[in-house]
Amino acid sequence: MNDSTQQPRNRPASLRIRPGTPQDAPRVLDMLDGAVAWMNARGNTEQWGTVPYSQTGGGAARVEGYFSDNEPFIAELDGTPVGALVLDTGPNPKVPAIPAAAEPERYVRLLITDRRYAGRGIGAALLVHAAEETRRAGVDLLRVDCWAGGDGELVAYYERNGFLSTNRFHVGTWPGQVLERRVA
Repeated sequence: MNDSTQQPRNRPASLRIRPGTPQDAPRVLDMLDGAVAWMNARGNTEQWGTVPYSQTGGGAARVEGYFSDNEPFIAELDGTPVGALVLDTGPNPKVPAIPAAAEPERYVRLLITDRRYAGRGIGAALLVHAAEETRRAGVDLLRVDCWAGGDGELVAYYERNGFLSTNRFHVGTWPGQVLERRVA
């Protein structure tokens, strides 16, 4: 699935992806809180911990920063925000364990979907949108990093969506994986 024009098979017909605004930050924070609760219910307390994202030190400010410092997009179903994507021009500079690309890149800093809408192709549609935005910017490389712990399910998700694993890294005991996708 390296052709970013291919739509996810189960993408809802009414899904719309629009630029995000600062007014979307509370809804994205709610999605992140829901993801932490969902992961914890599945026994995953290592990826994002056990504290709701909105209550972590700097969590709310980080989300607000996505809307002022990066390029956010919101996926909506019938006008309801159900997912978010944040693009940047490189990895988080506060994570030196992630090597910089040797060429211009677009970087997925956040991909989140509302767990109540899981399995509807929203995340995959946002990744297709990321590839399209990367191509529109005249850039050939789209990268993302993710948690590589547990059973590797998250890494496999990105691989199913056209990304190839490159560098592994650690931040303390947190295992991560960088993945990339050519969009040209």
